[in-house]
Amino acid sequence: MKFENIDDIIDFAIGREQEAVDFYTTASKEESMSGAKEMLLEFAEEEKKHRRILEELKAKGYAEGVEDYTFKWIKDIKRSDYMDEMVYKPGMGYRDILVIAIKREENALKLYNKLLTEAPTDNAKKIFKILCQEEAKHKLGLETMYDDHMAEMGD
Repeated sequence: MKFENIDDIIDFAIGREQEAVDFYTTASKEESMSGAKEMLLEFAEEEKKHRRILEELKAKGYAEGVEDYTFKWIKDIKRSDYMDEMVYKPGMGYRDILVIAIKREENALKLYNKLLTEAPTDNAKKIFKILCQEEAKHKLGLETMYDDHMAEMGD
């Protein structure tokens, strides 16, 4: 994937985050179980936060926005390495919805890591590092929810 400038990178990332918001919002409307509906809406809110971060970065100016961001190491517990891709269907169980969300975050993280290696400038690299960290945080949170759920189920 080639980008002409930093605006193209940010616009691409904003589009990806909006795609995730749309997916979770649409899926929530298809659910009859209030717990699943609520969880999907929470996932949509997390993606909206990512989109807002990018929009603020673009509005503030890349140098200032990138400099203000705090990087920290996010542990990868690698649960997604042992999960298969799934297609969302209304009425899926909690575990399966978590798996779909985890795999979506894993795929976004892989994409942003790939784009990081191809980034042409230091500012572009910093932007992709921010995106990687945000996706890694979300993935870790979902994998932790998955572990907690599986423990409650006796697994």
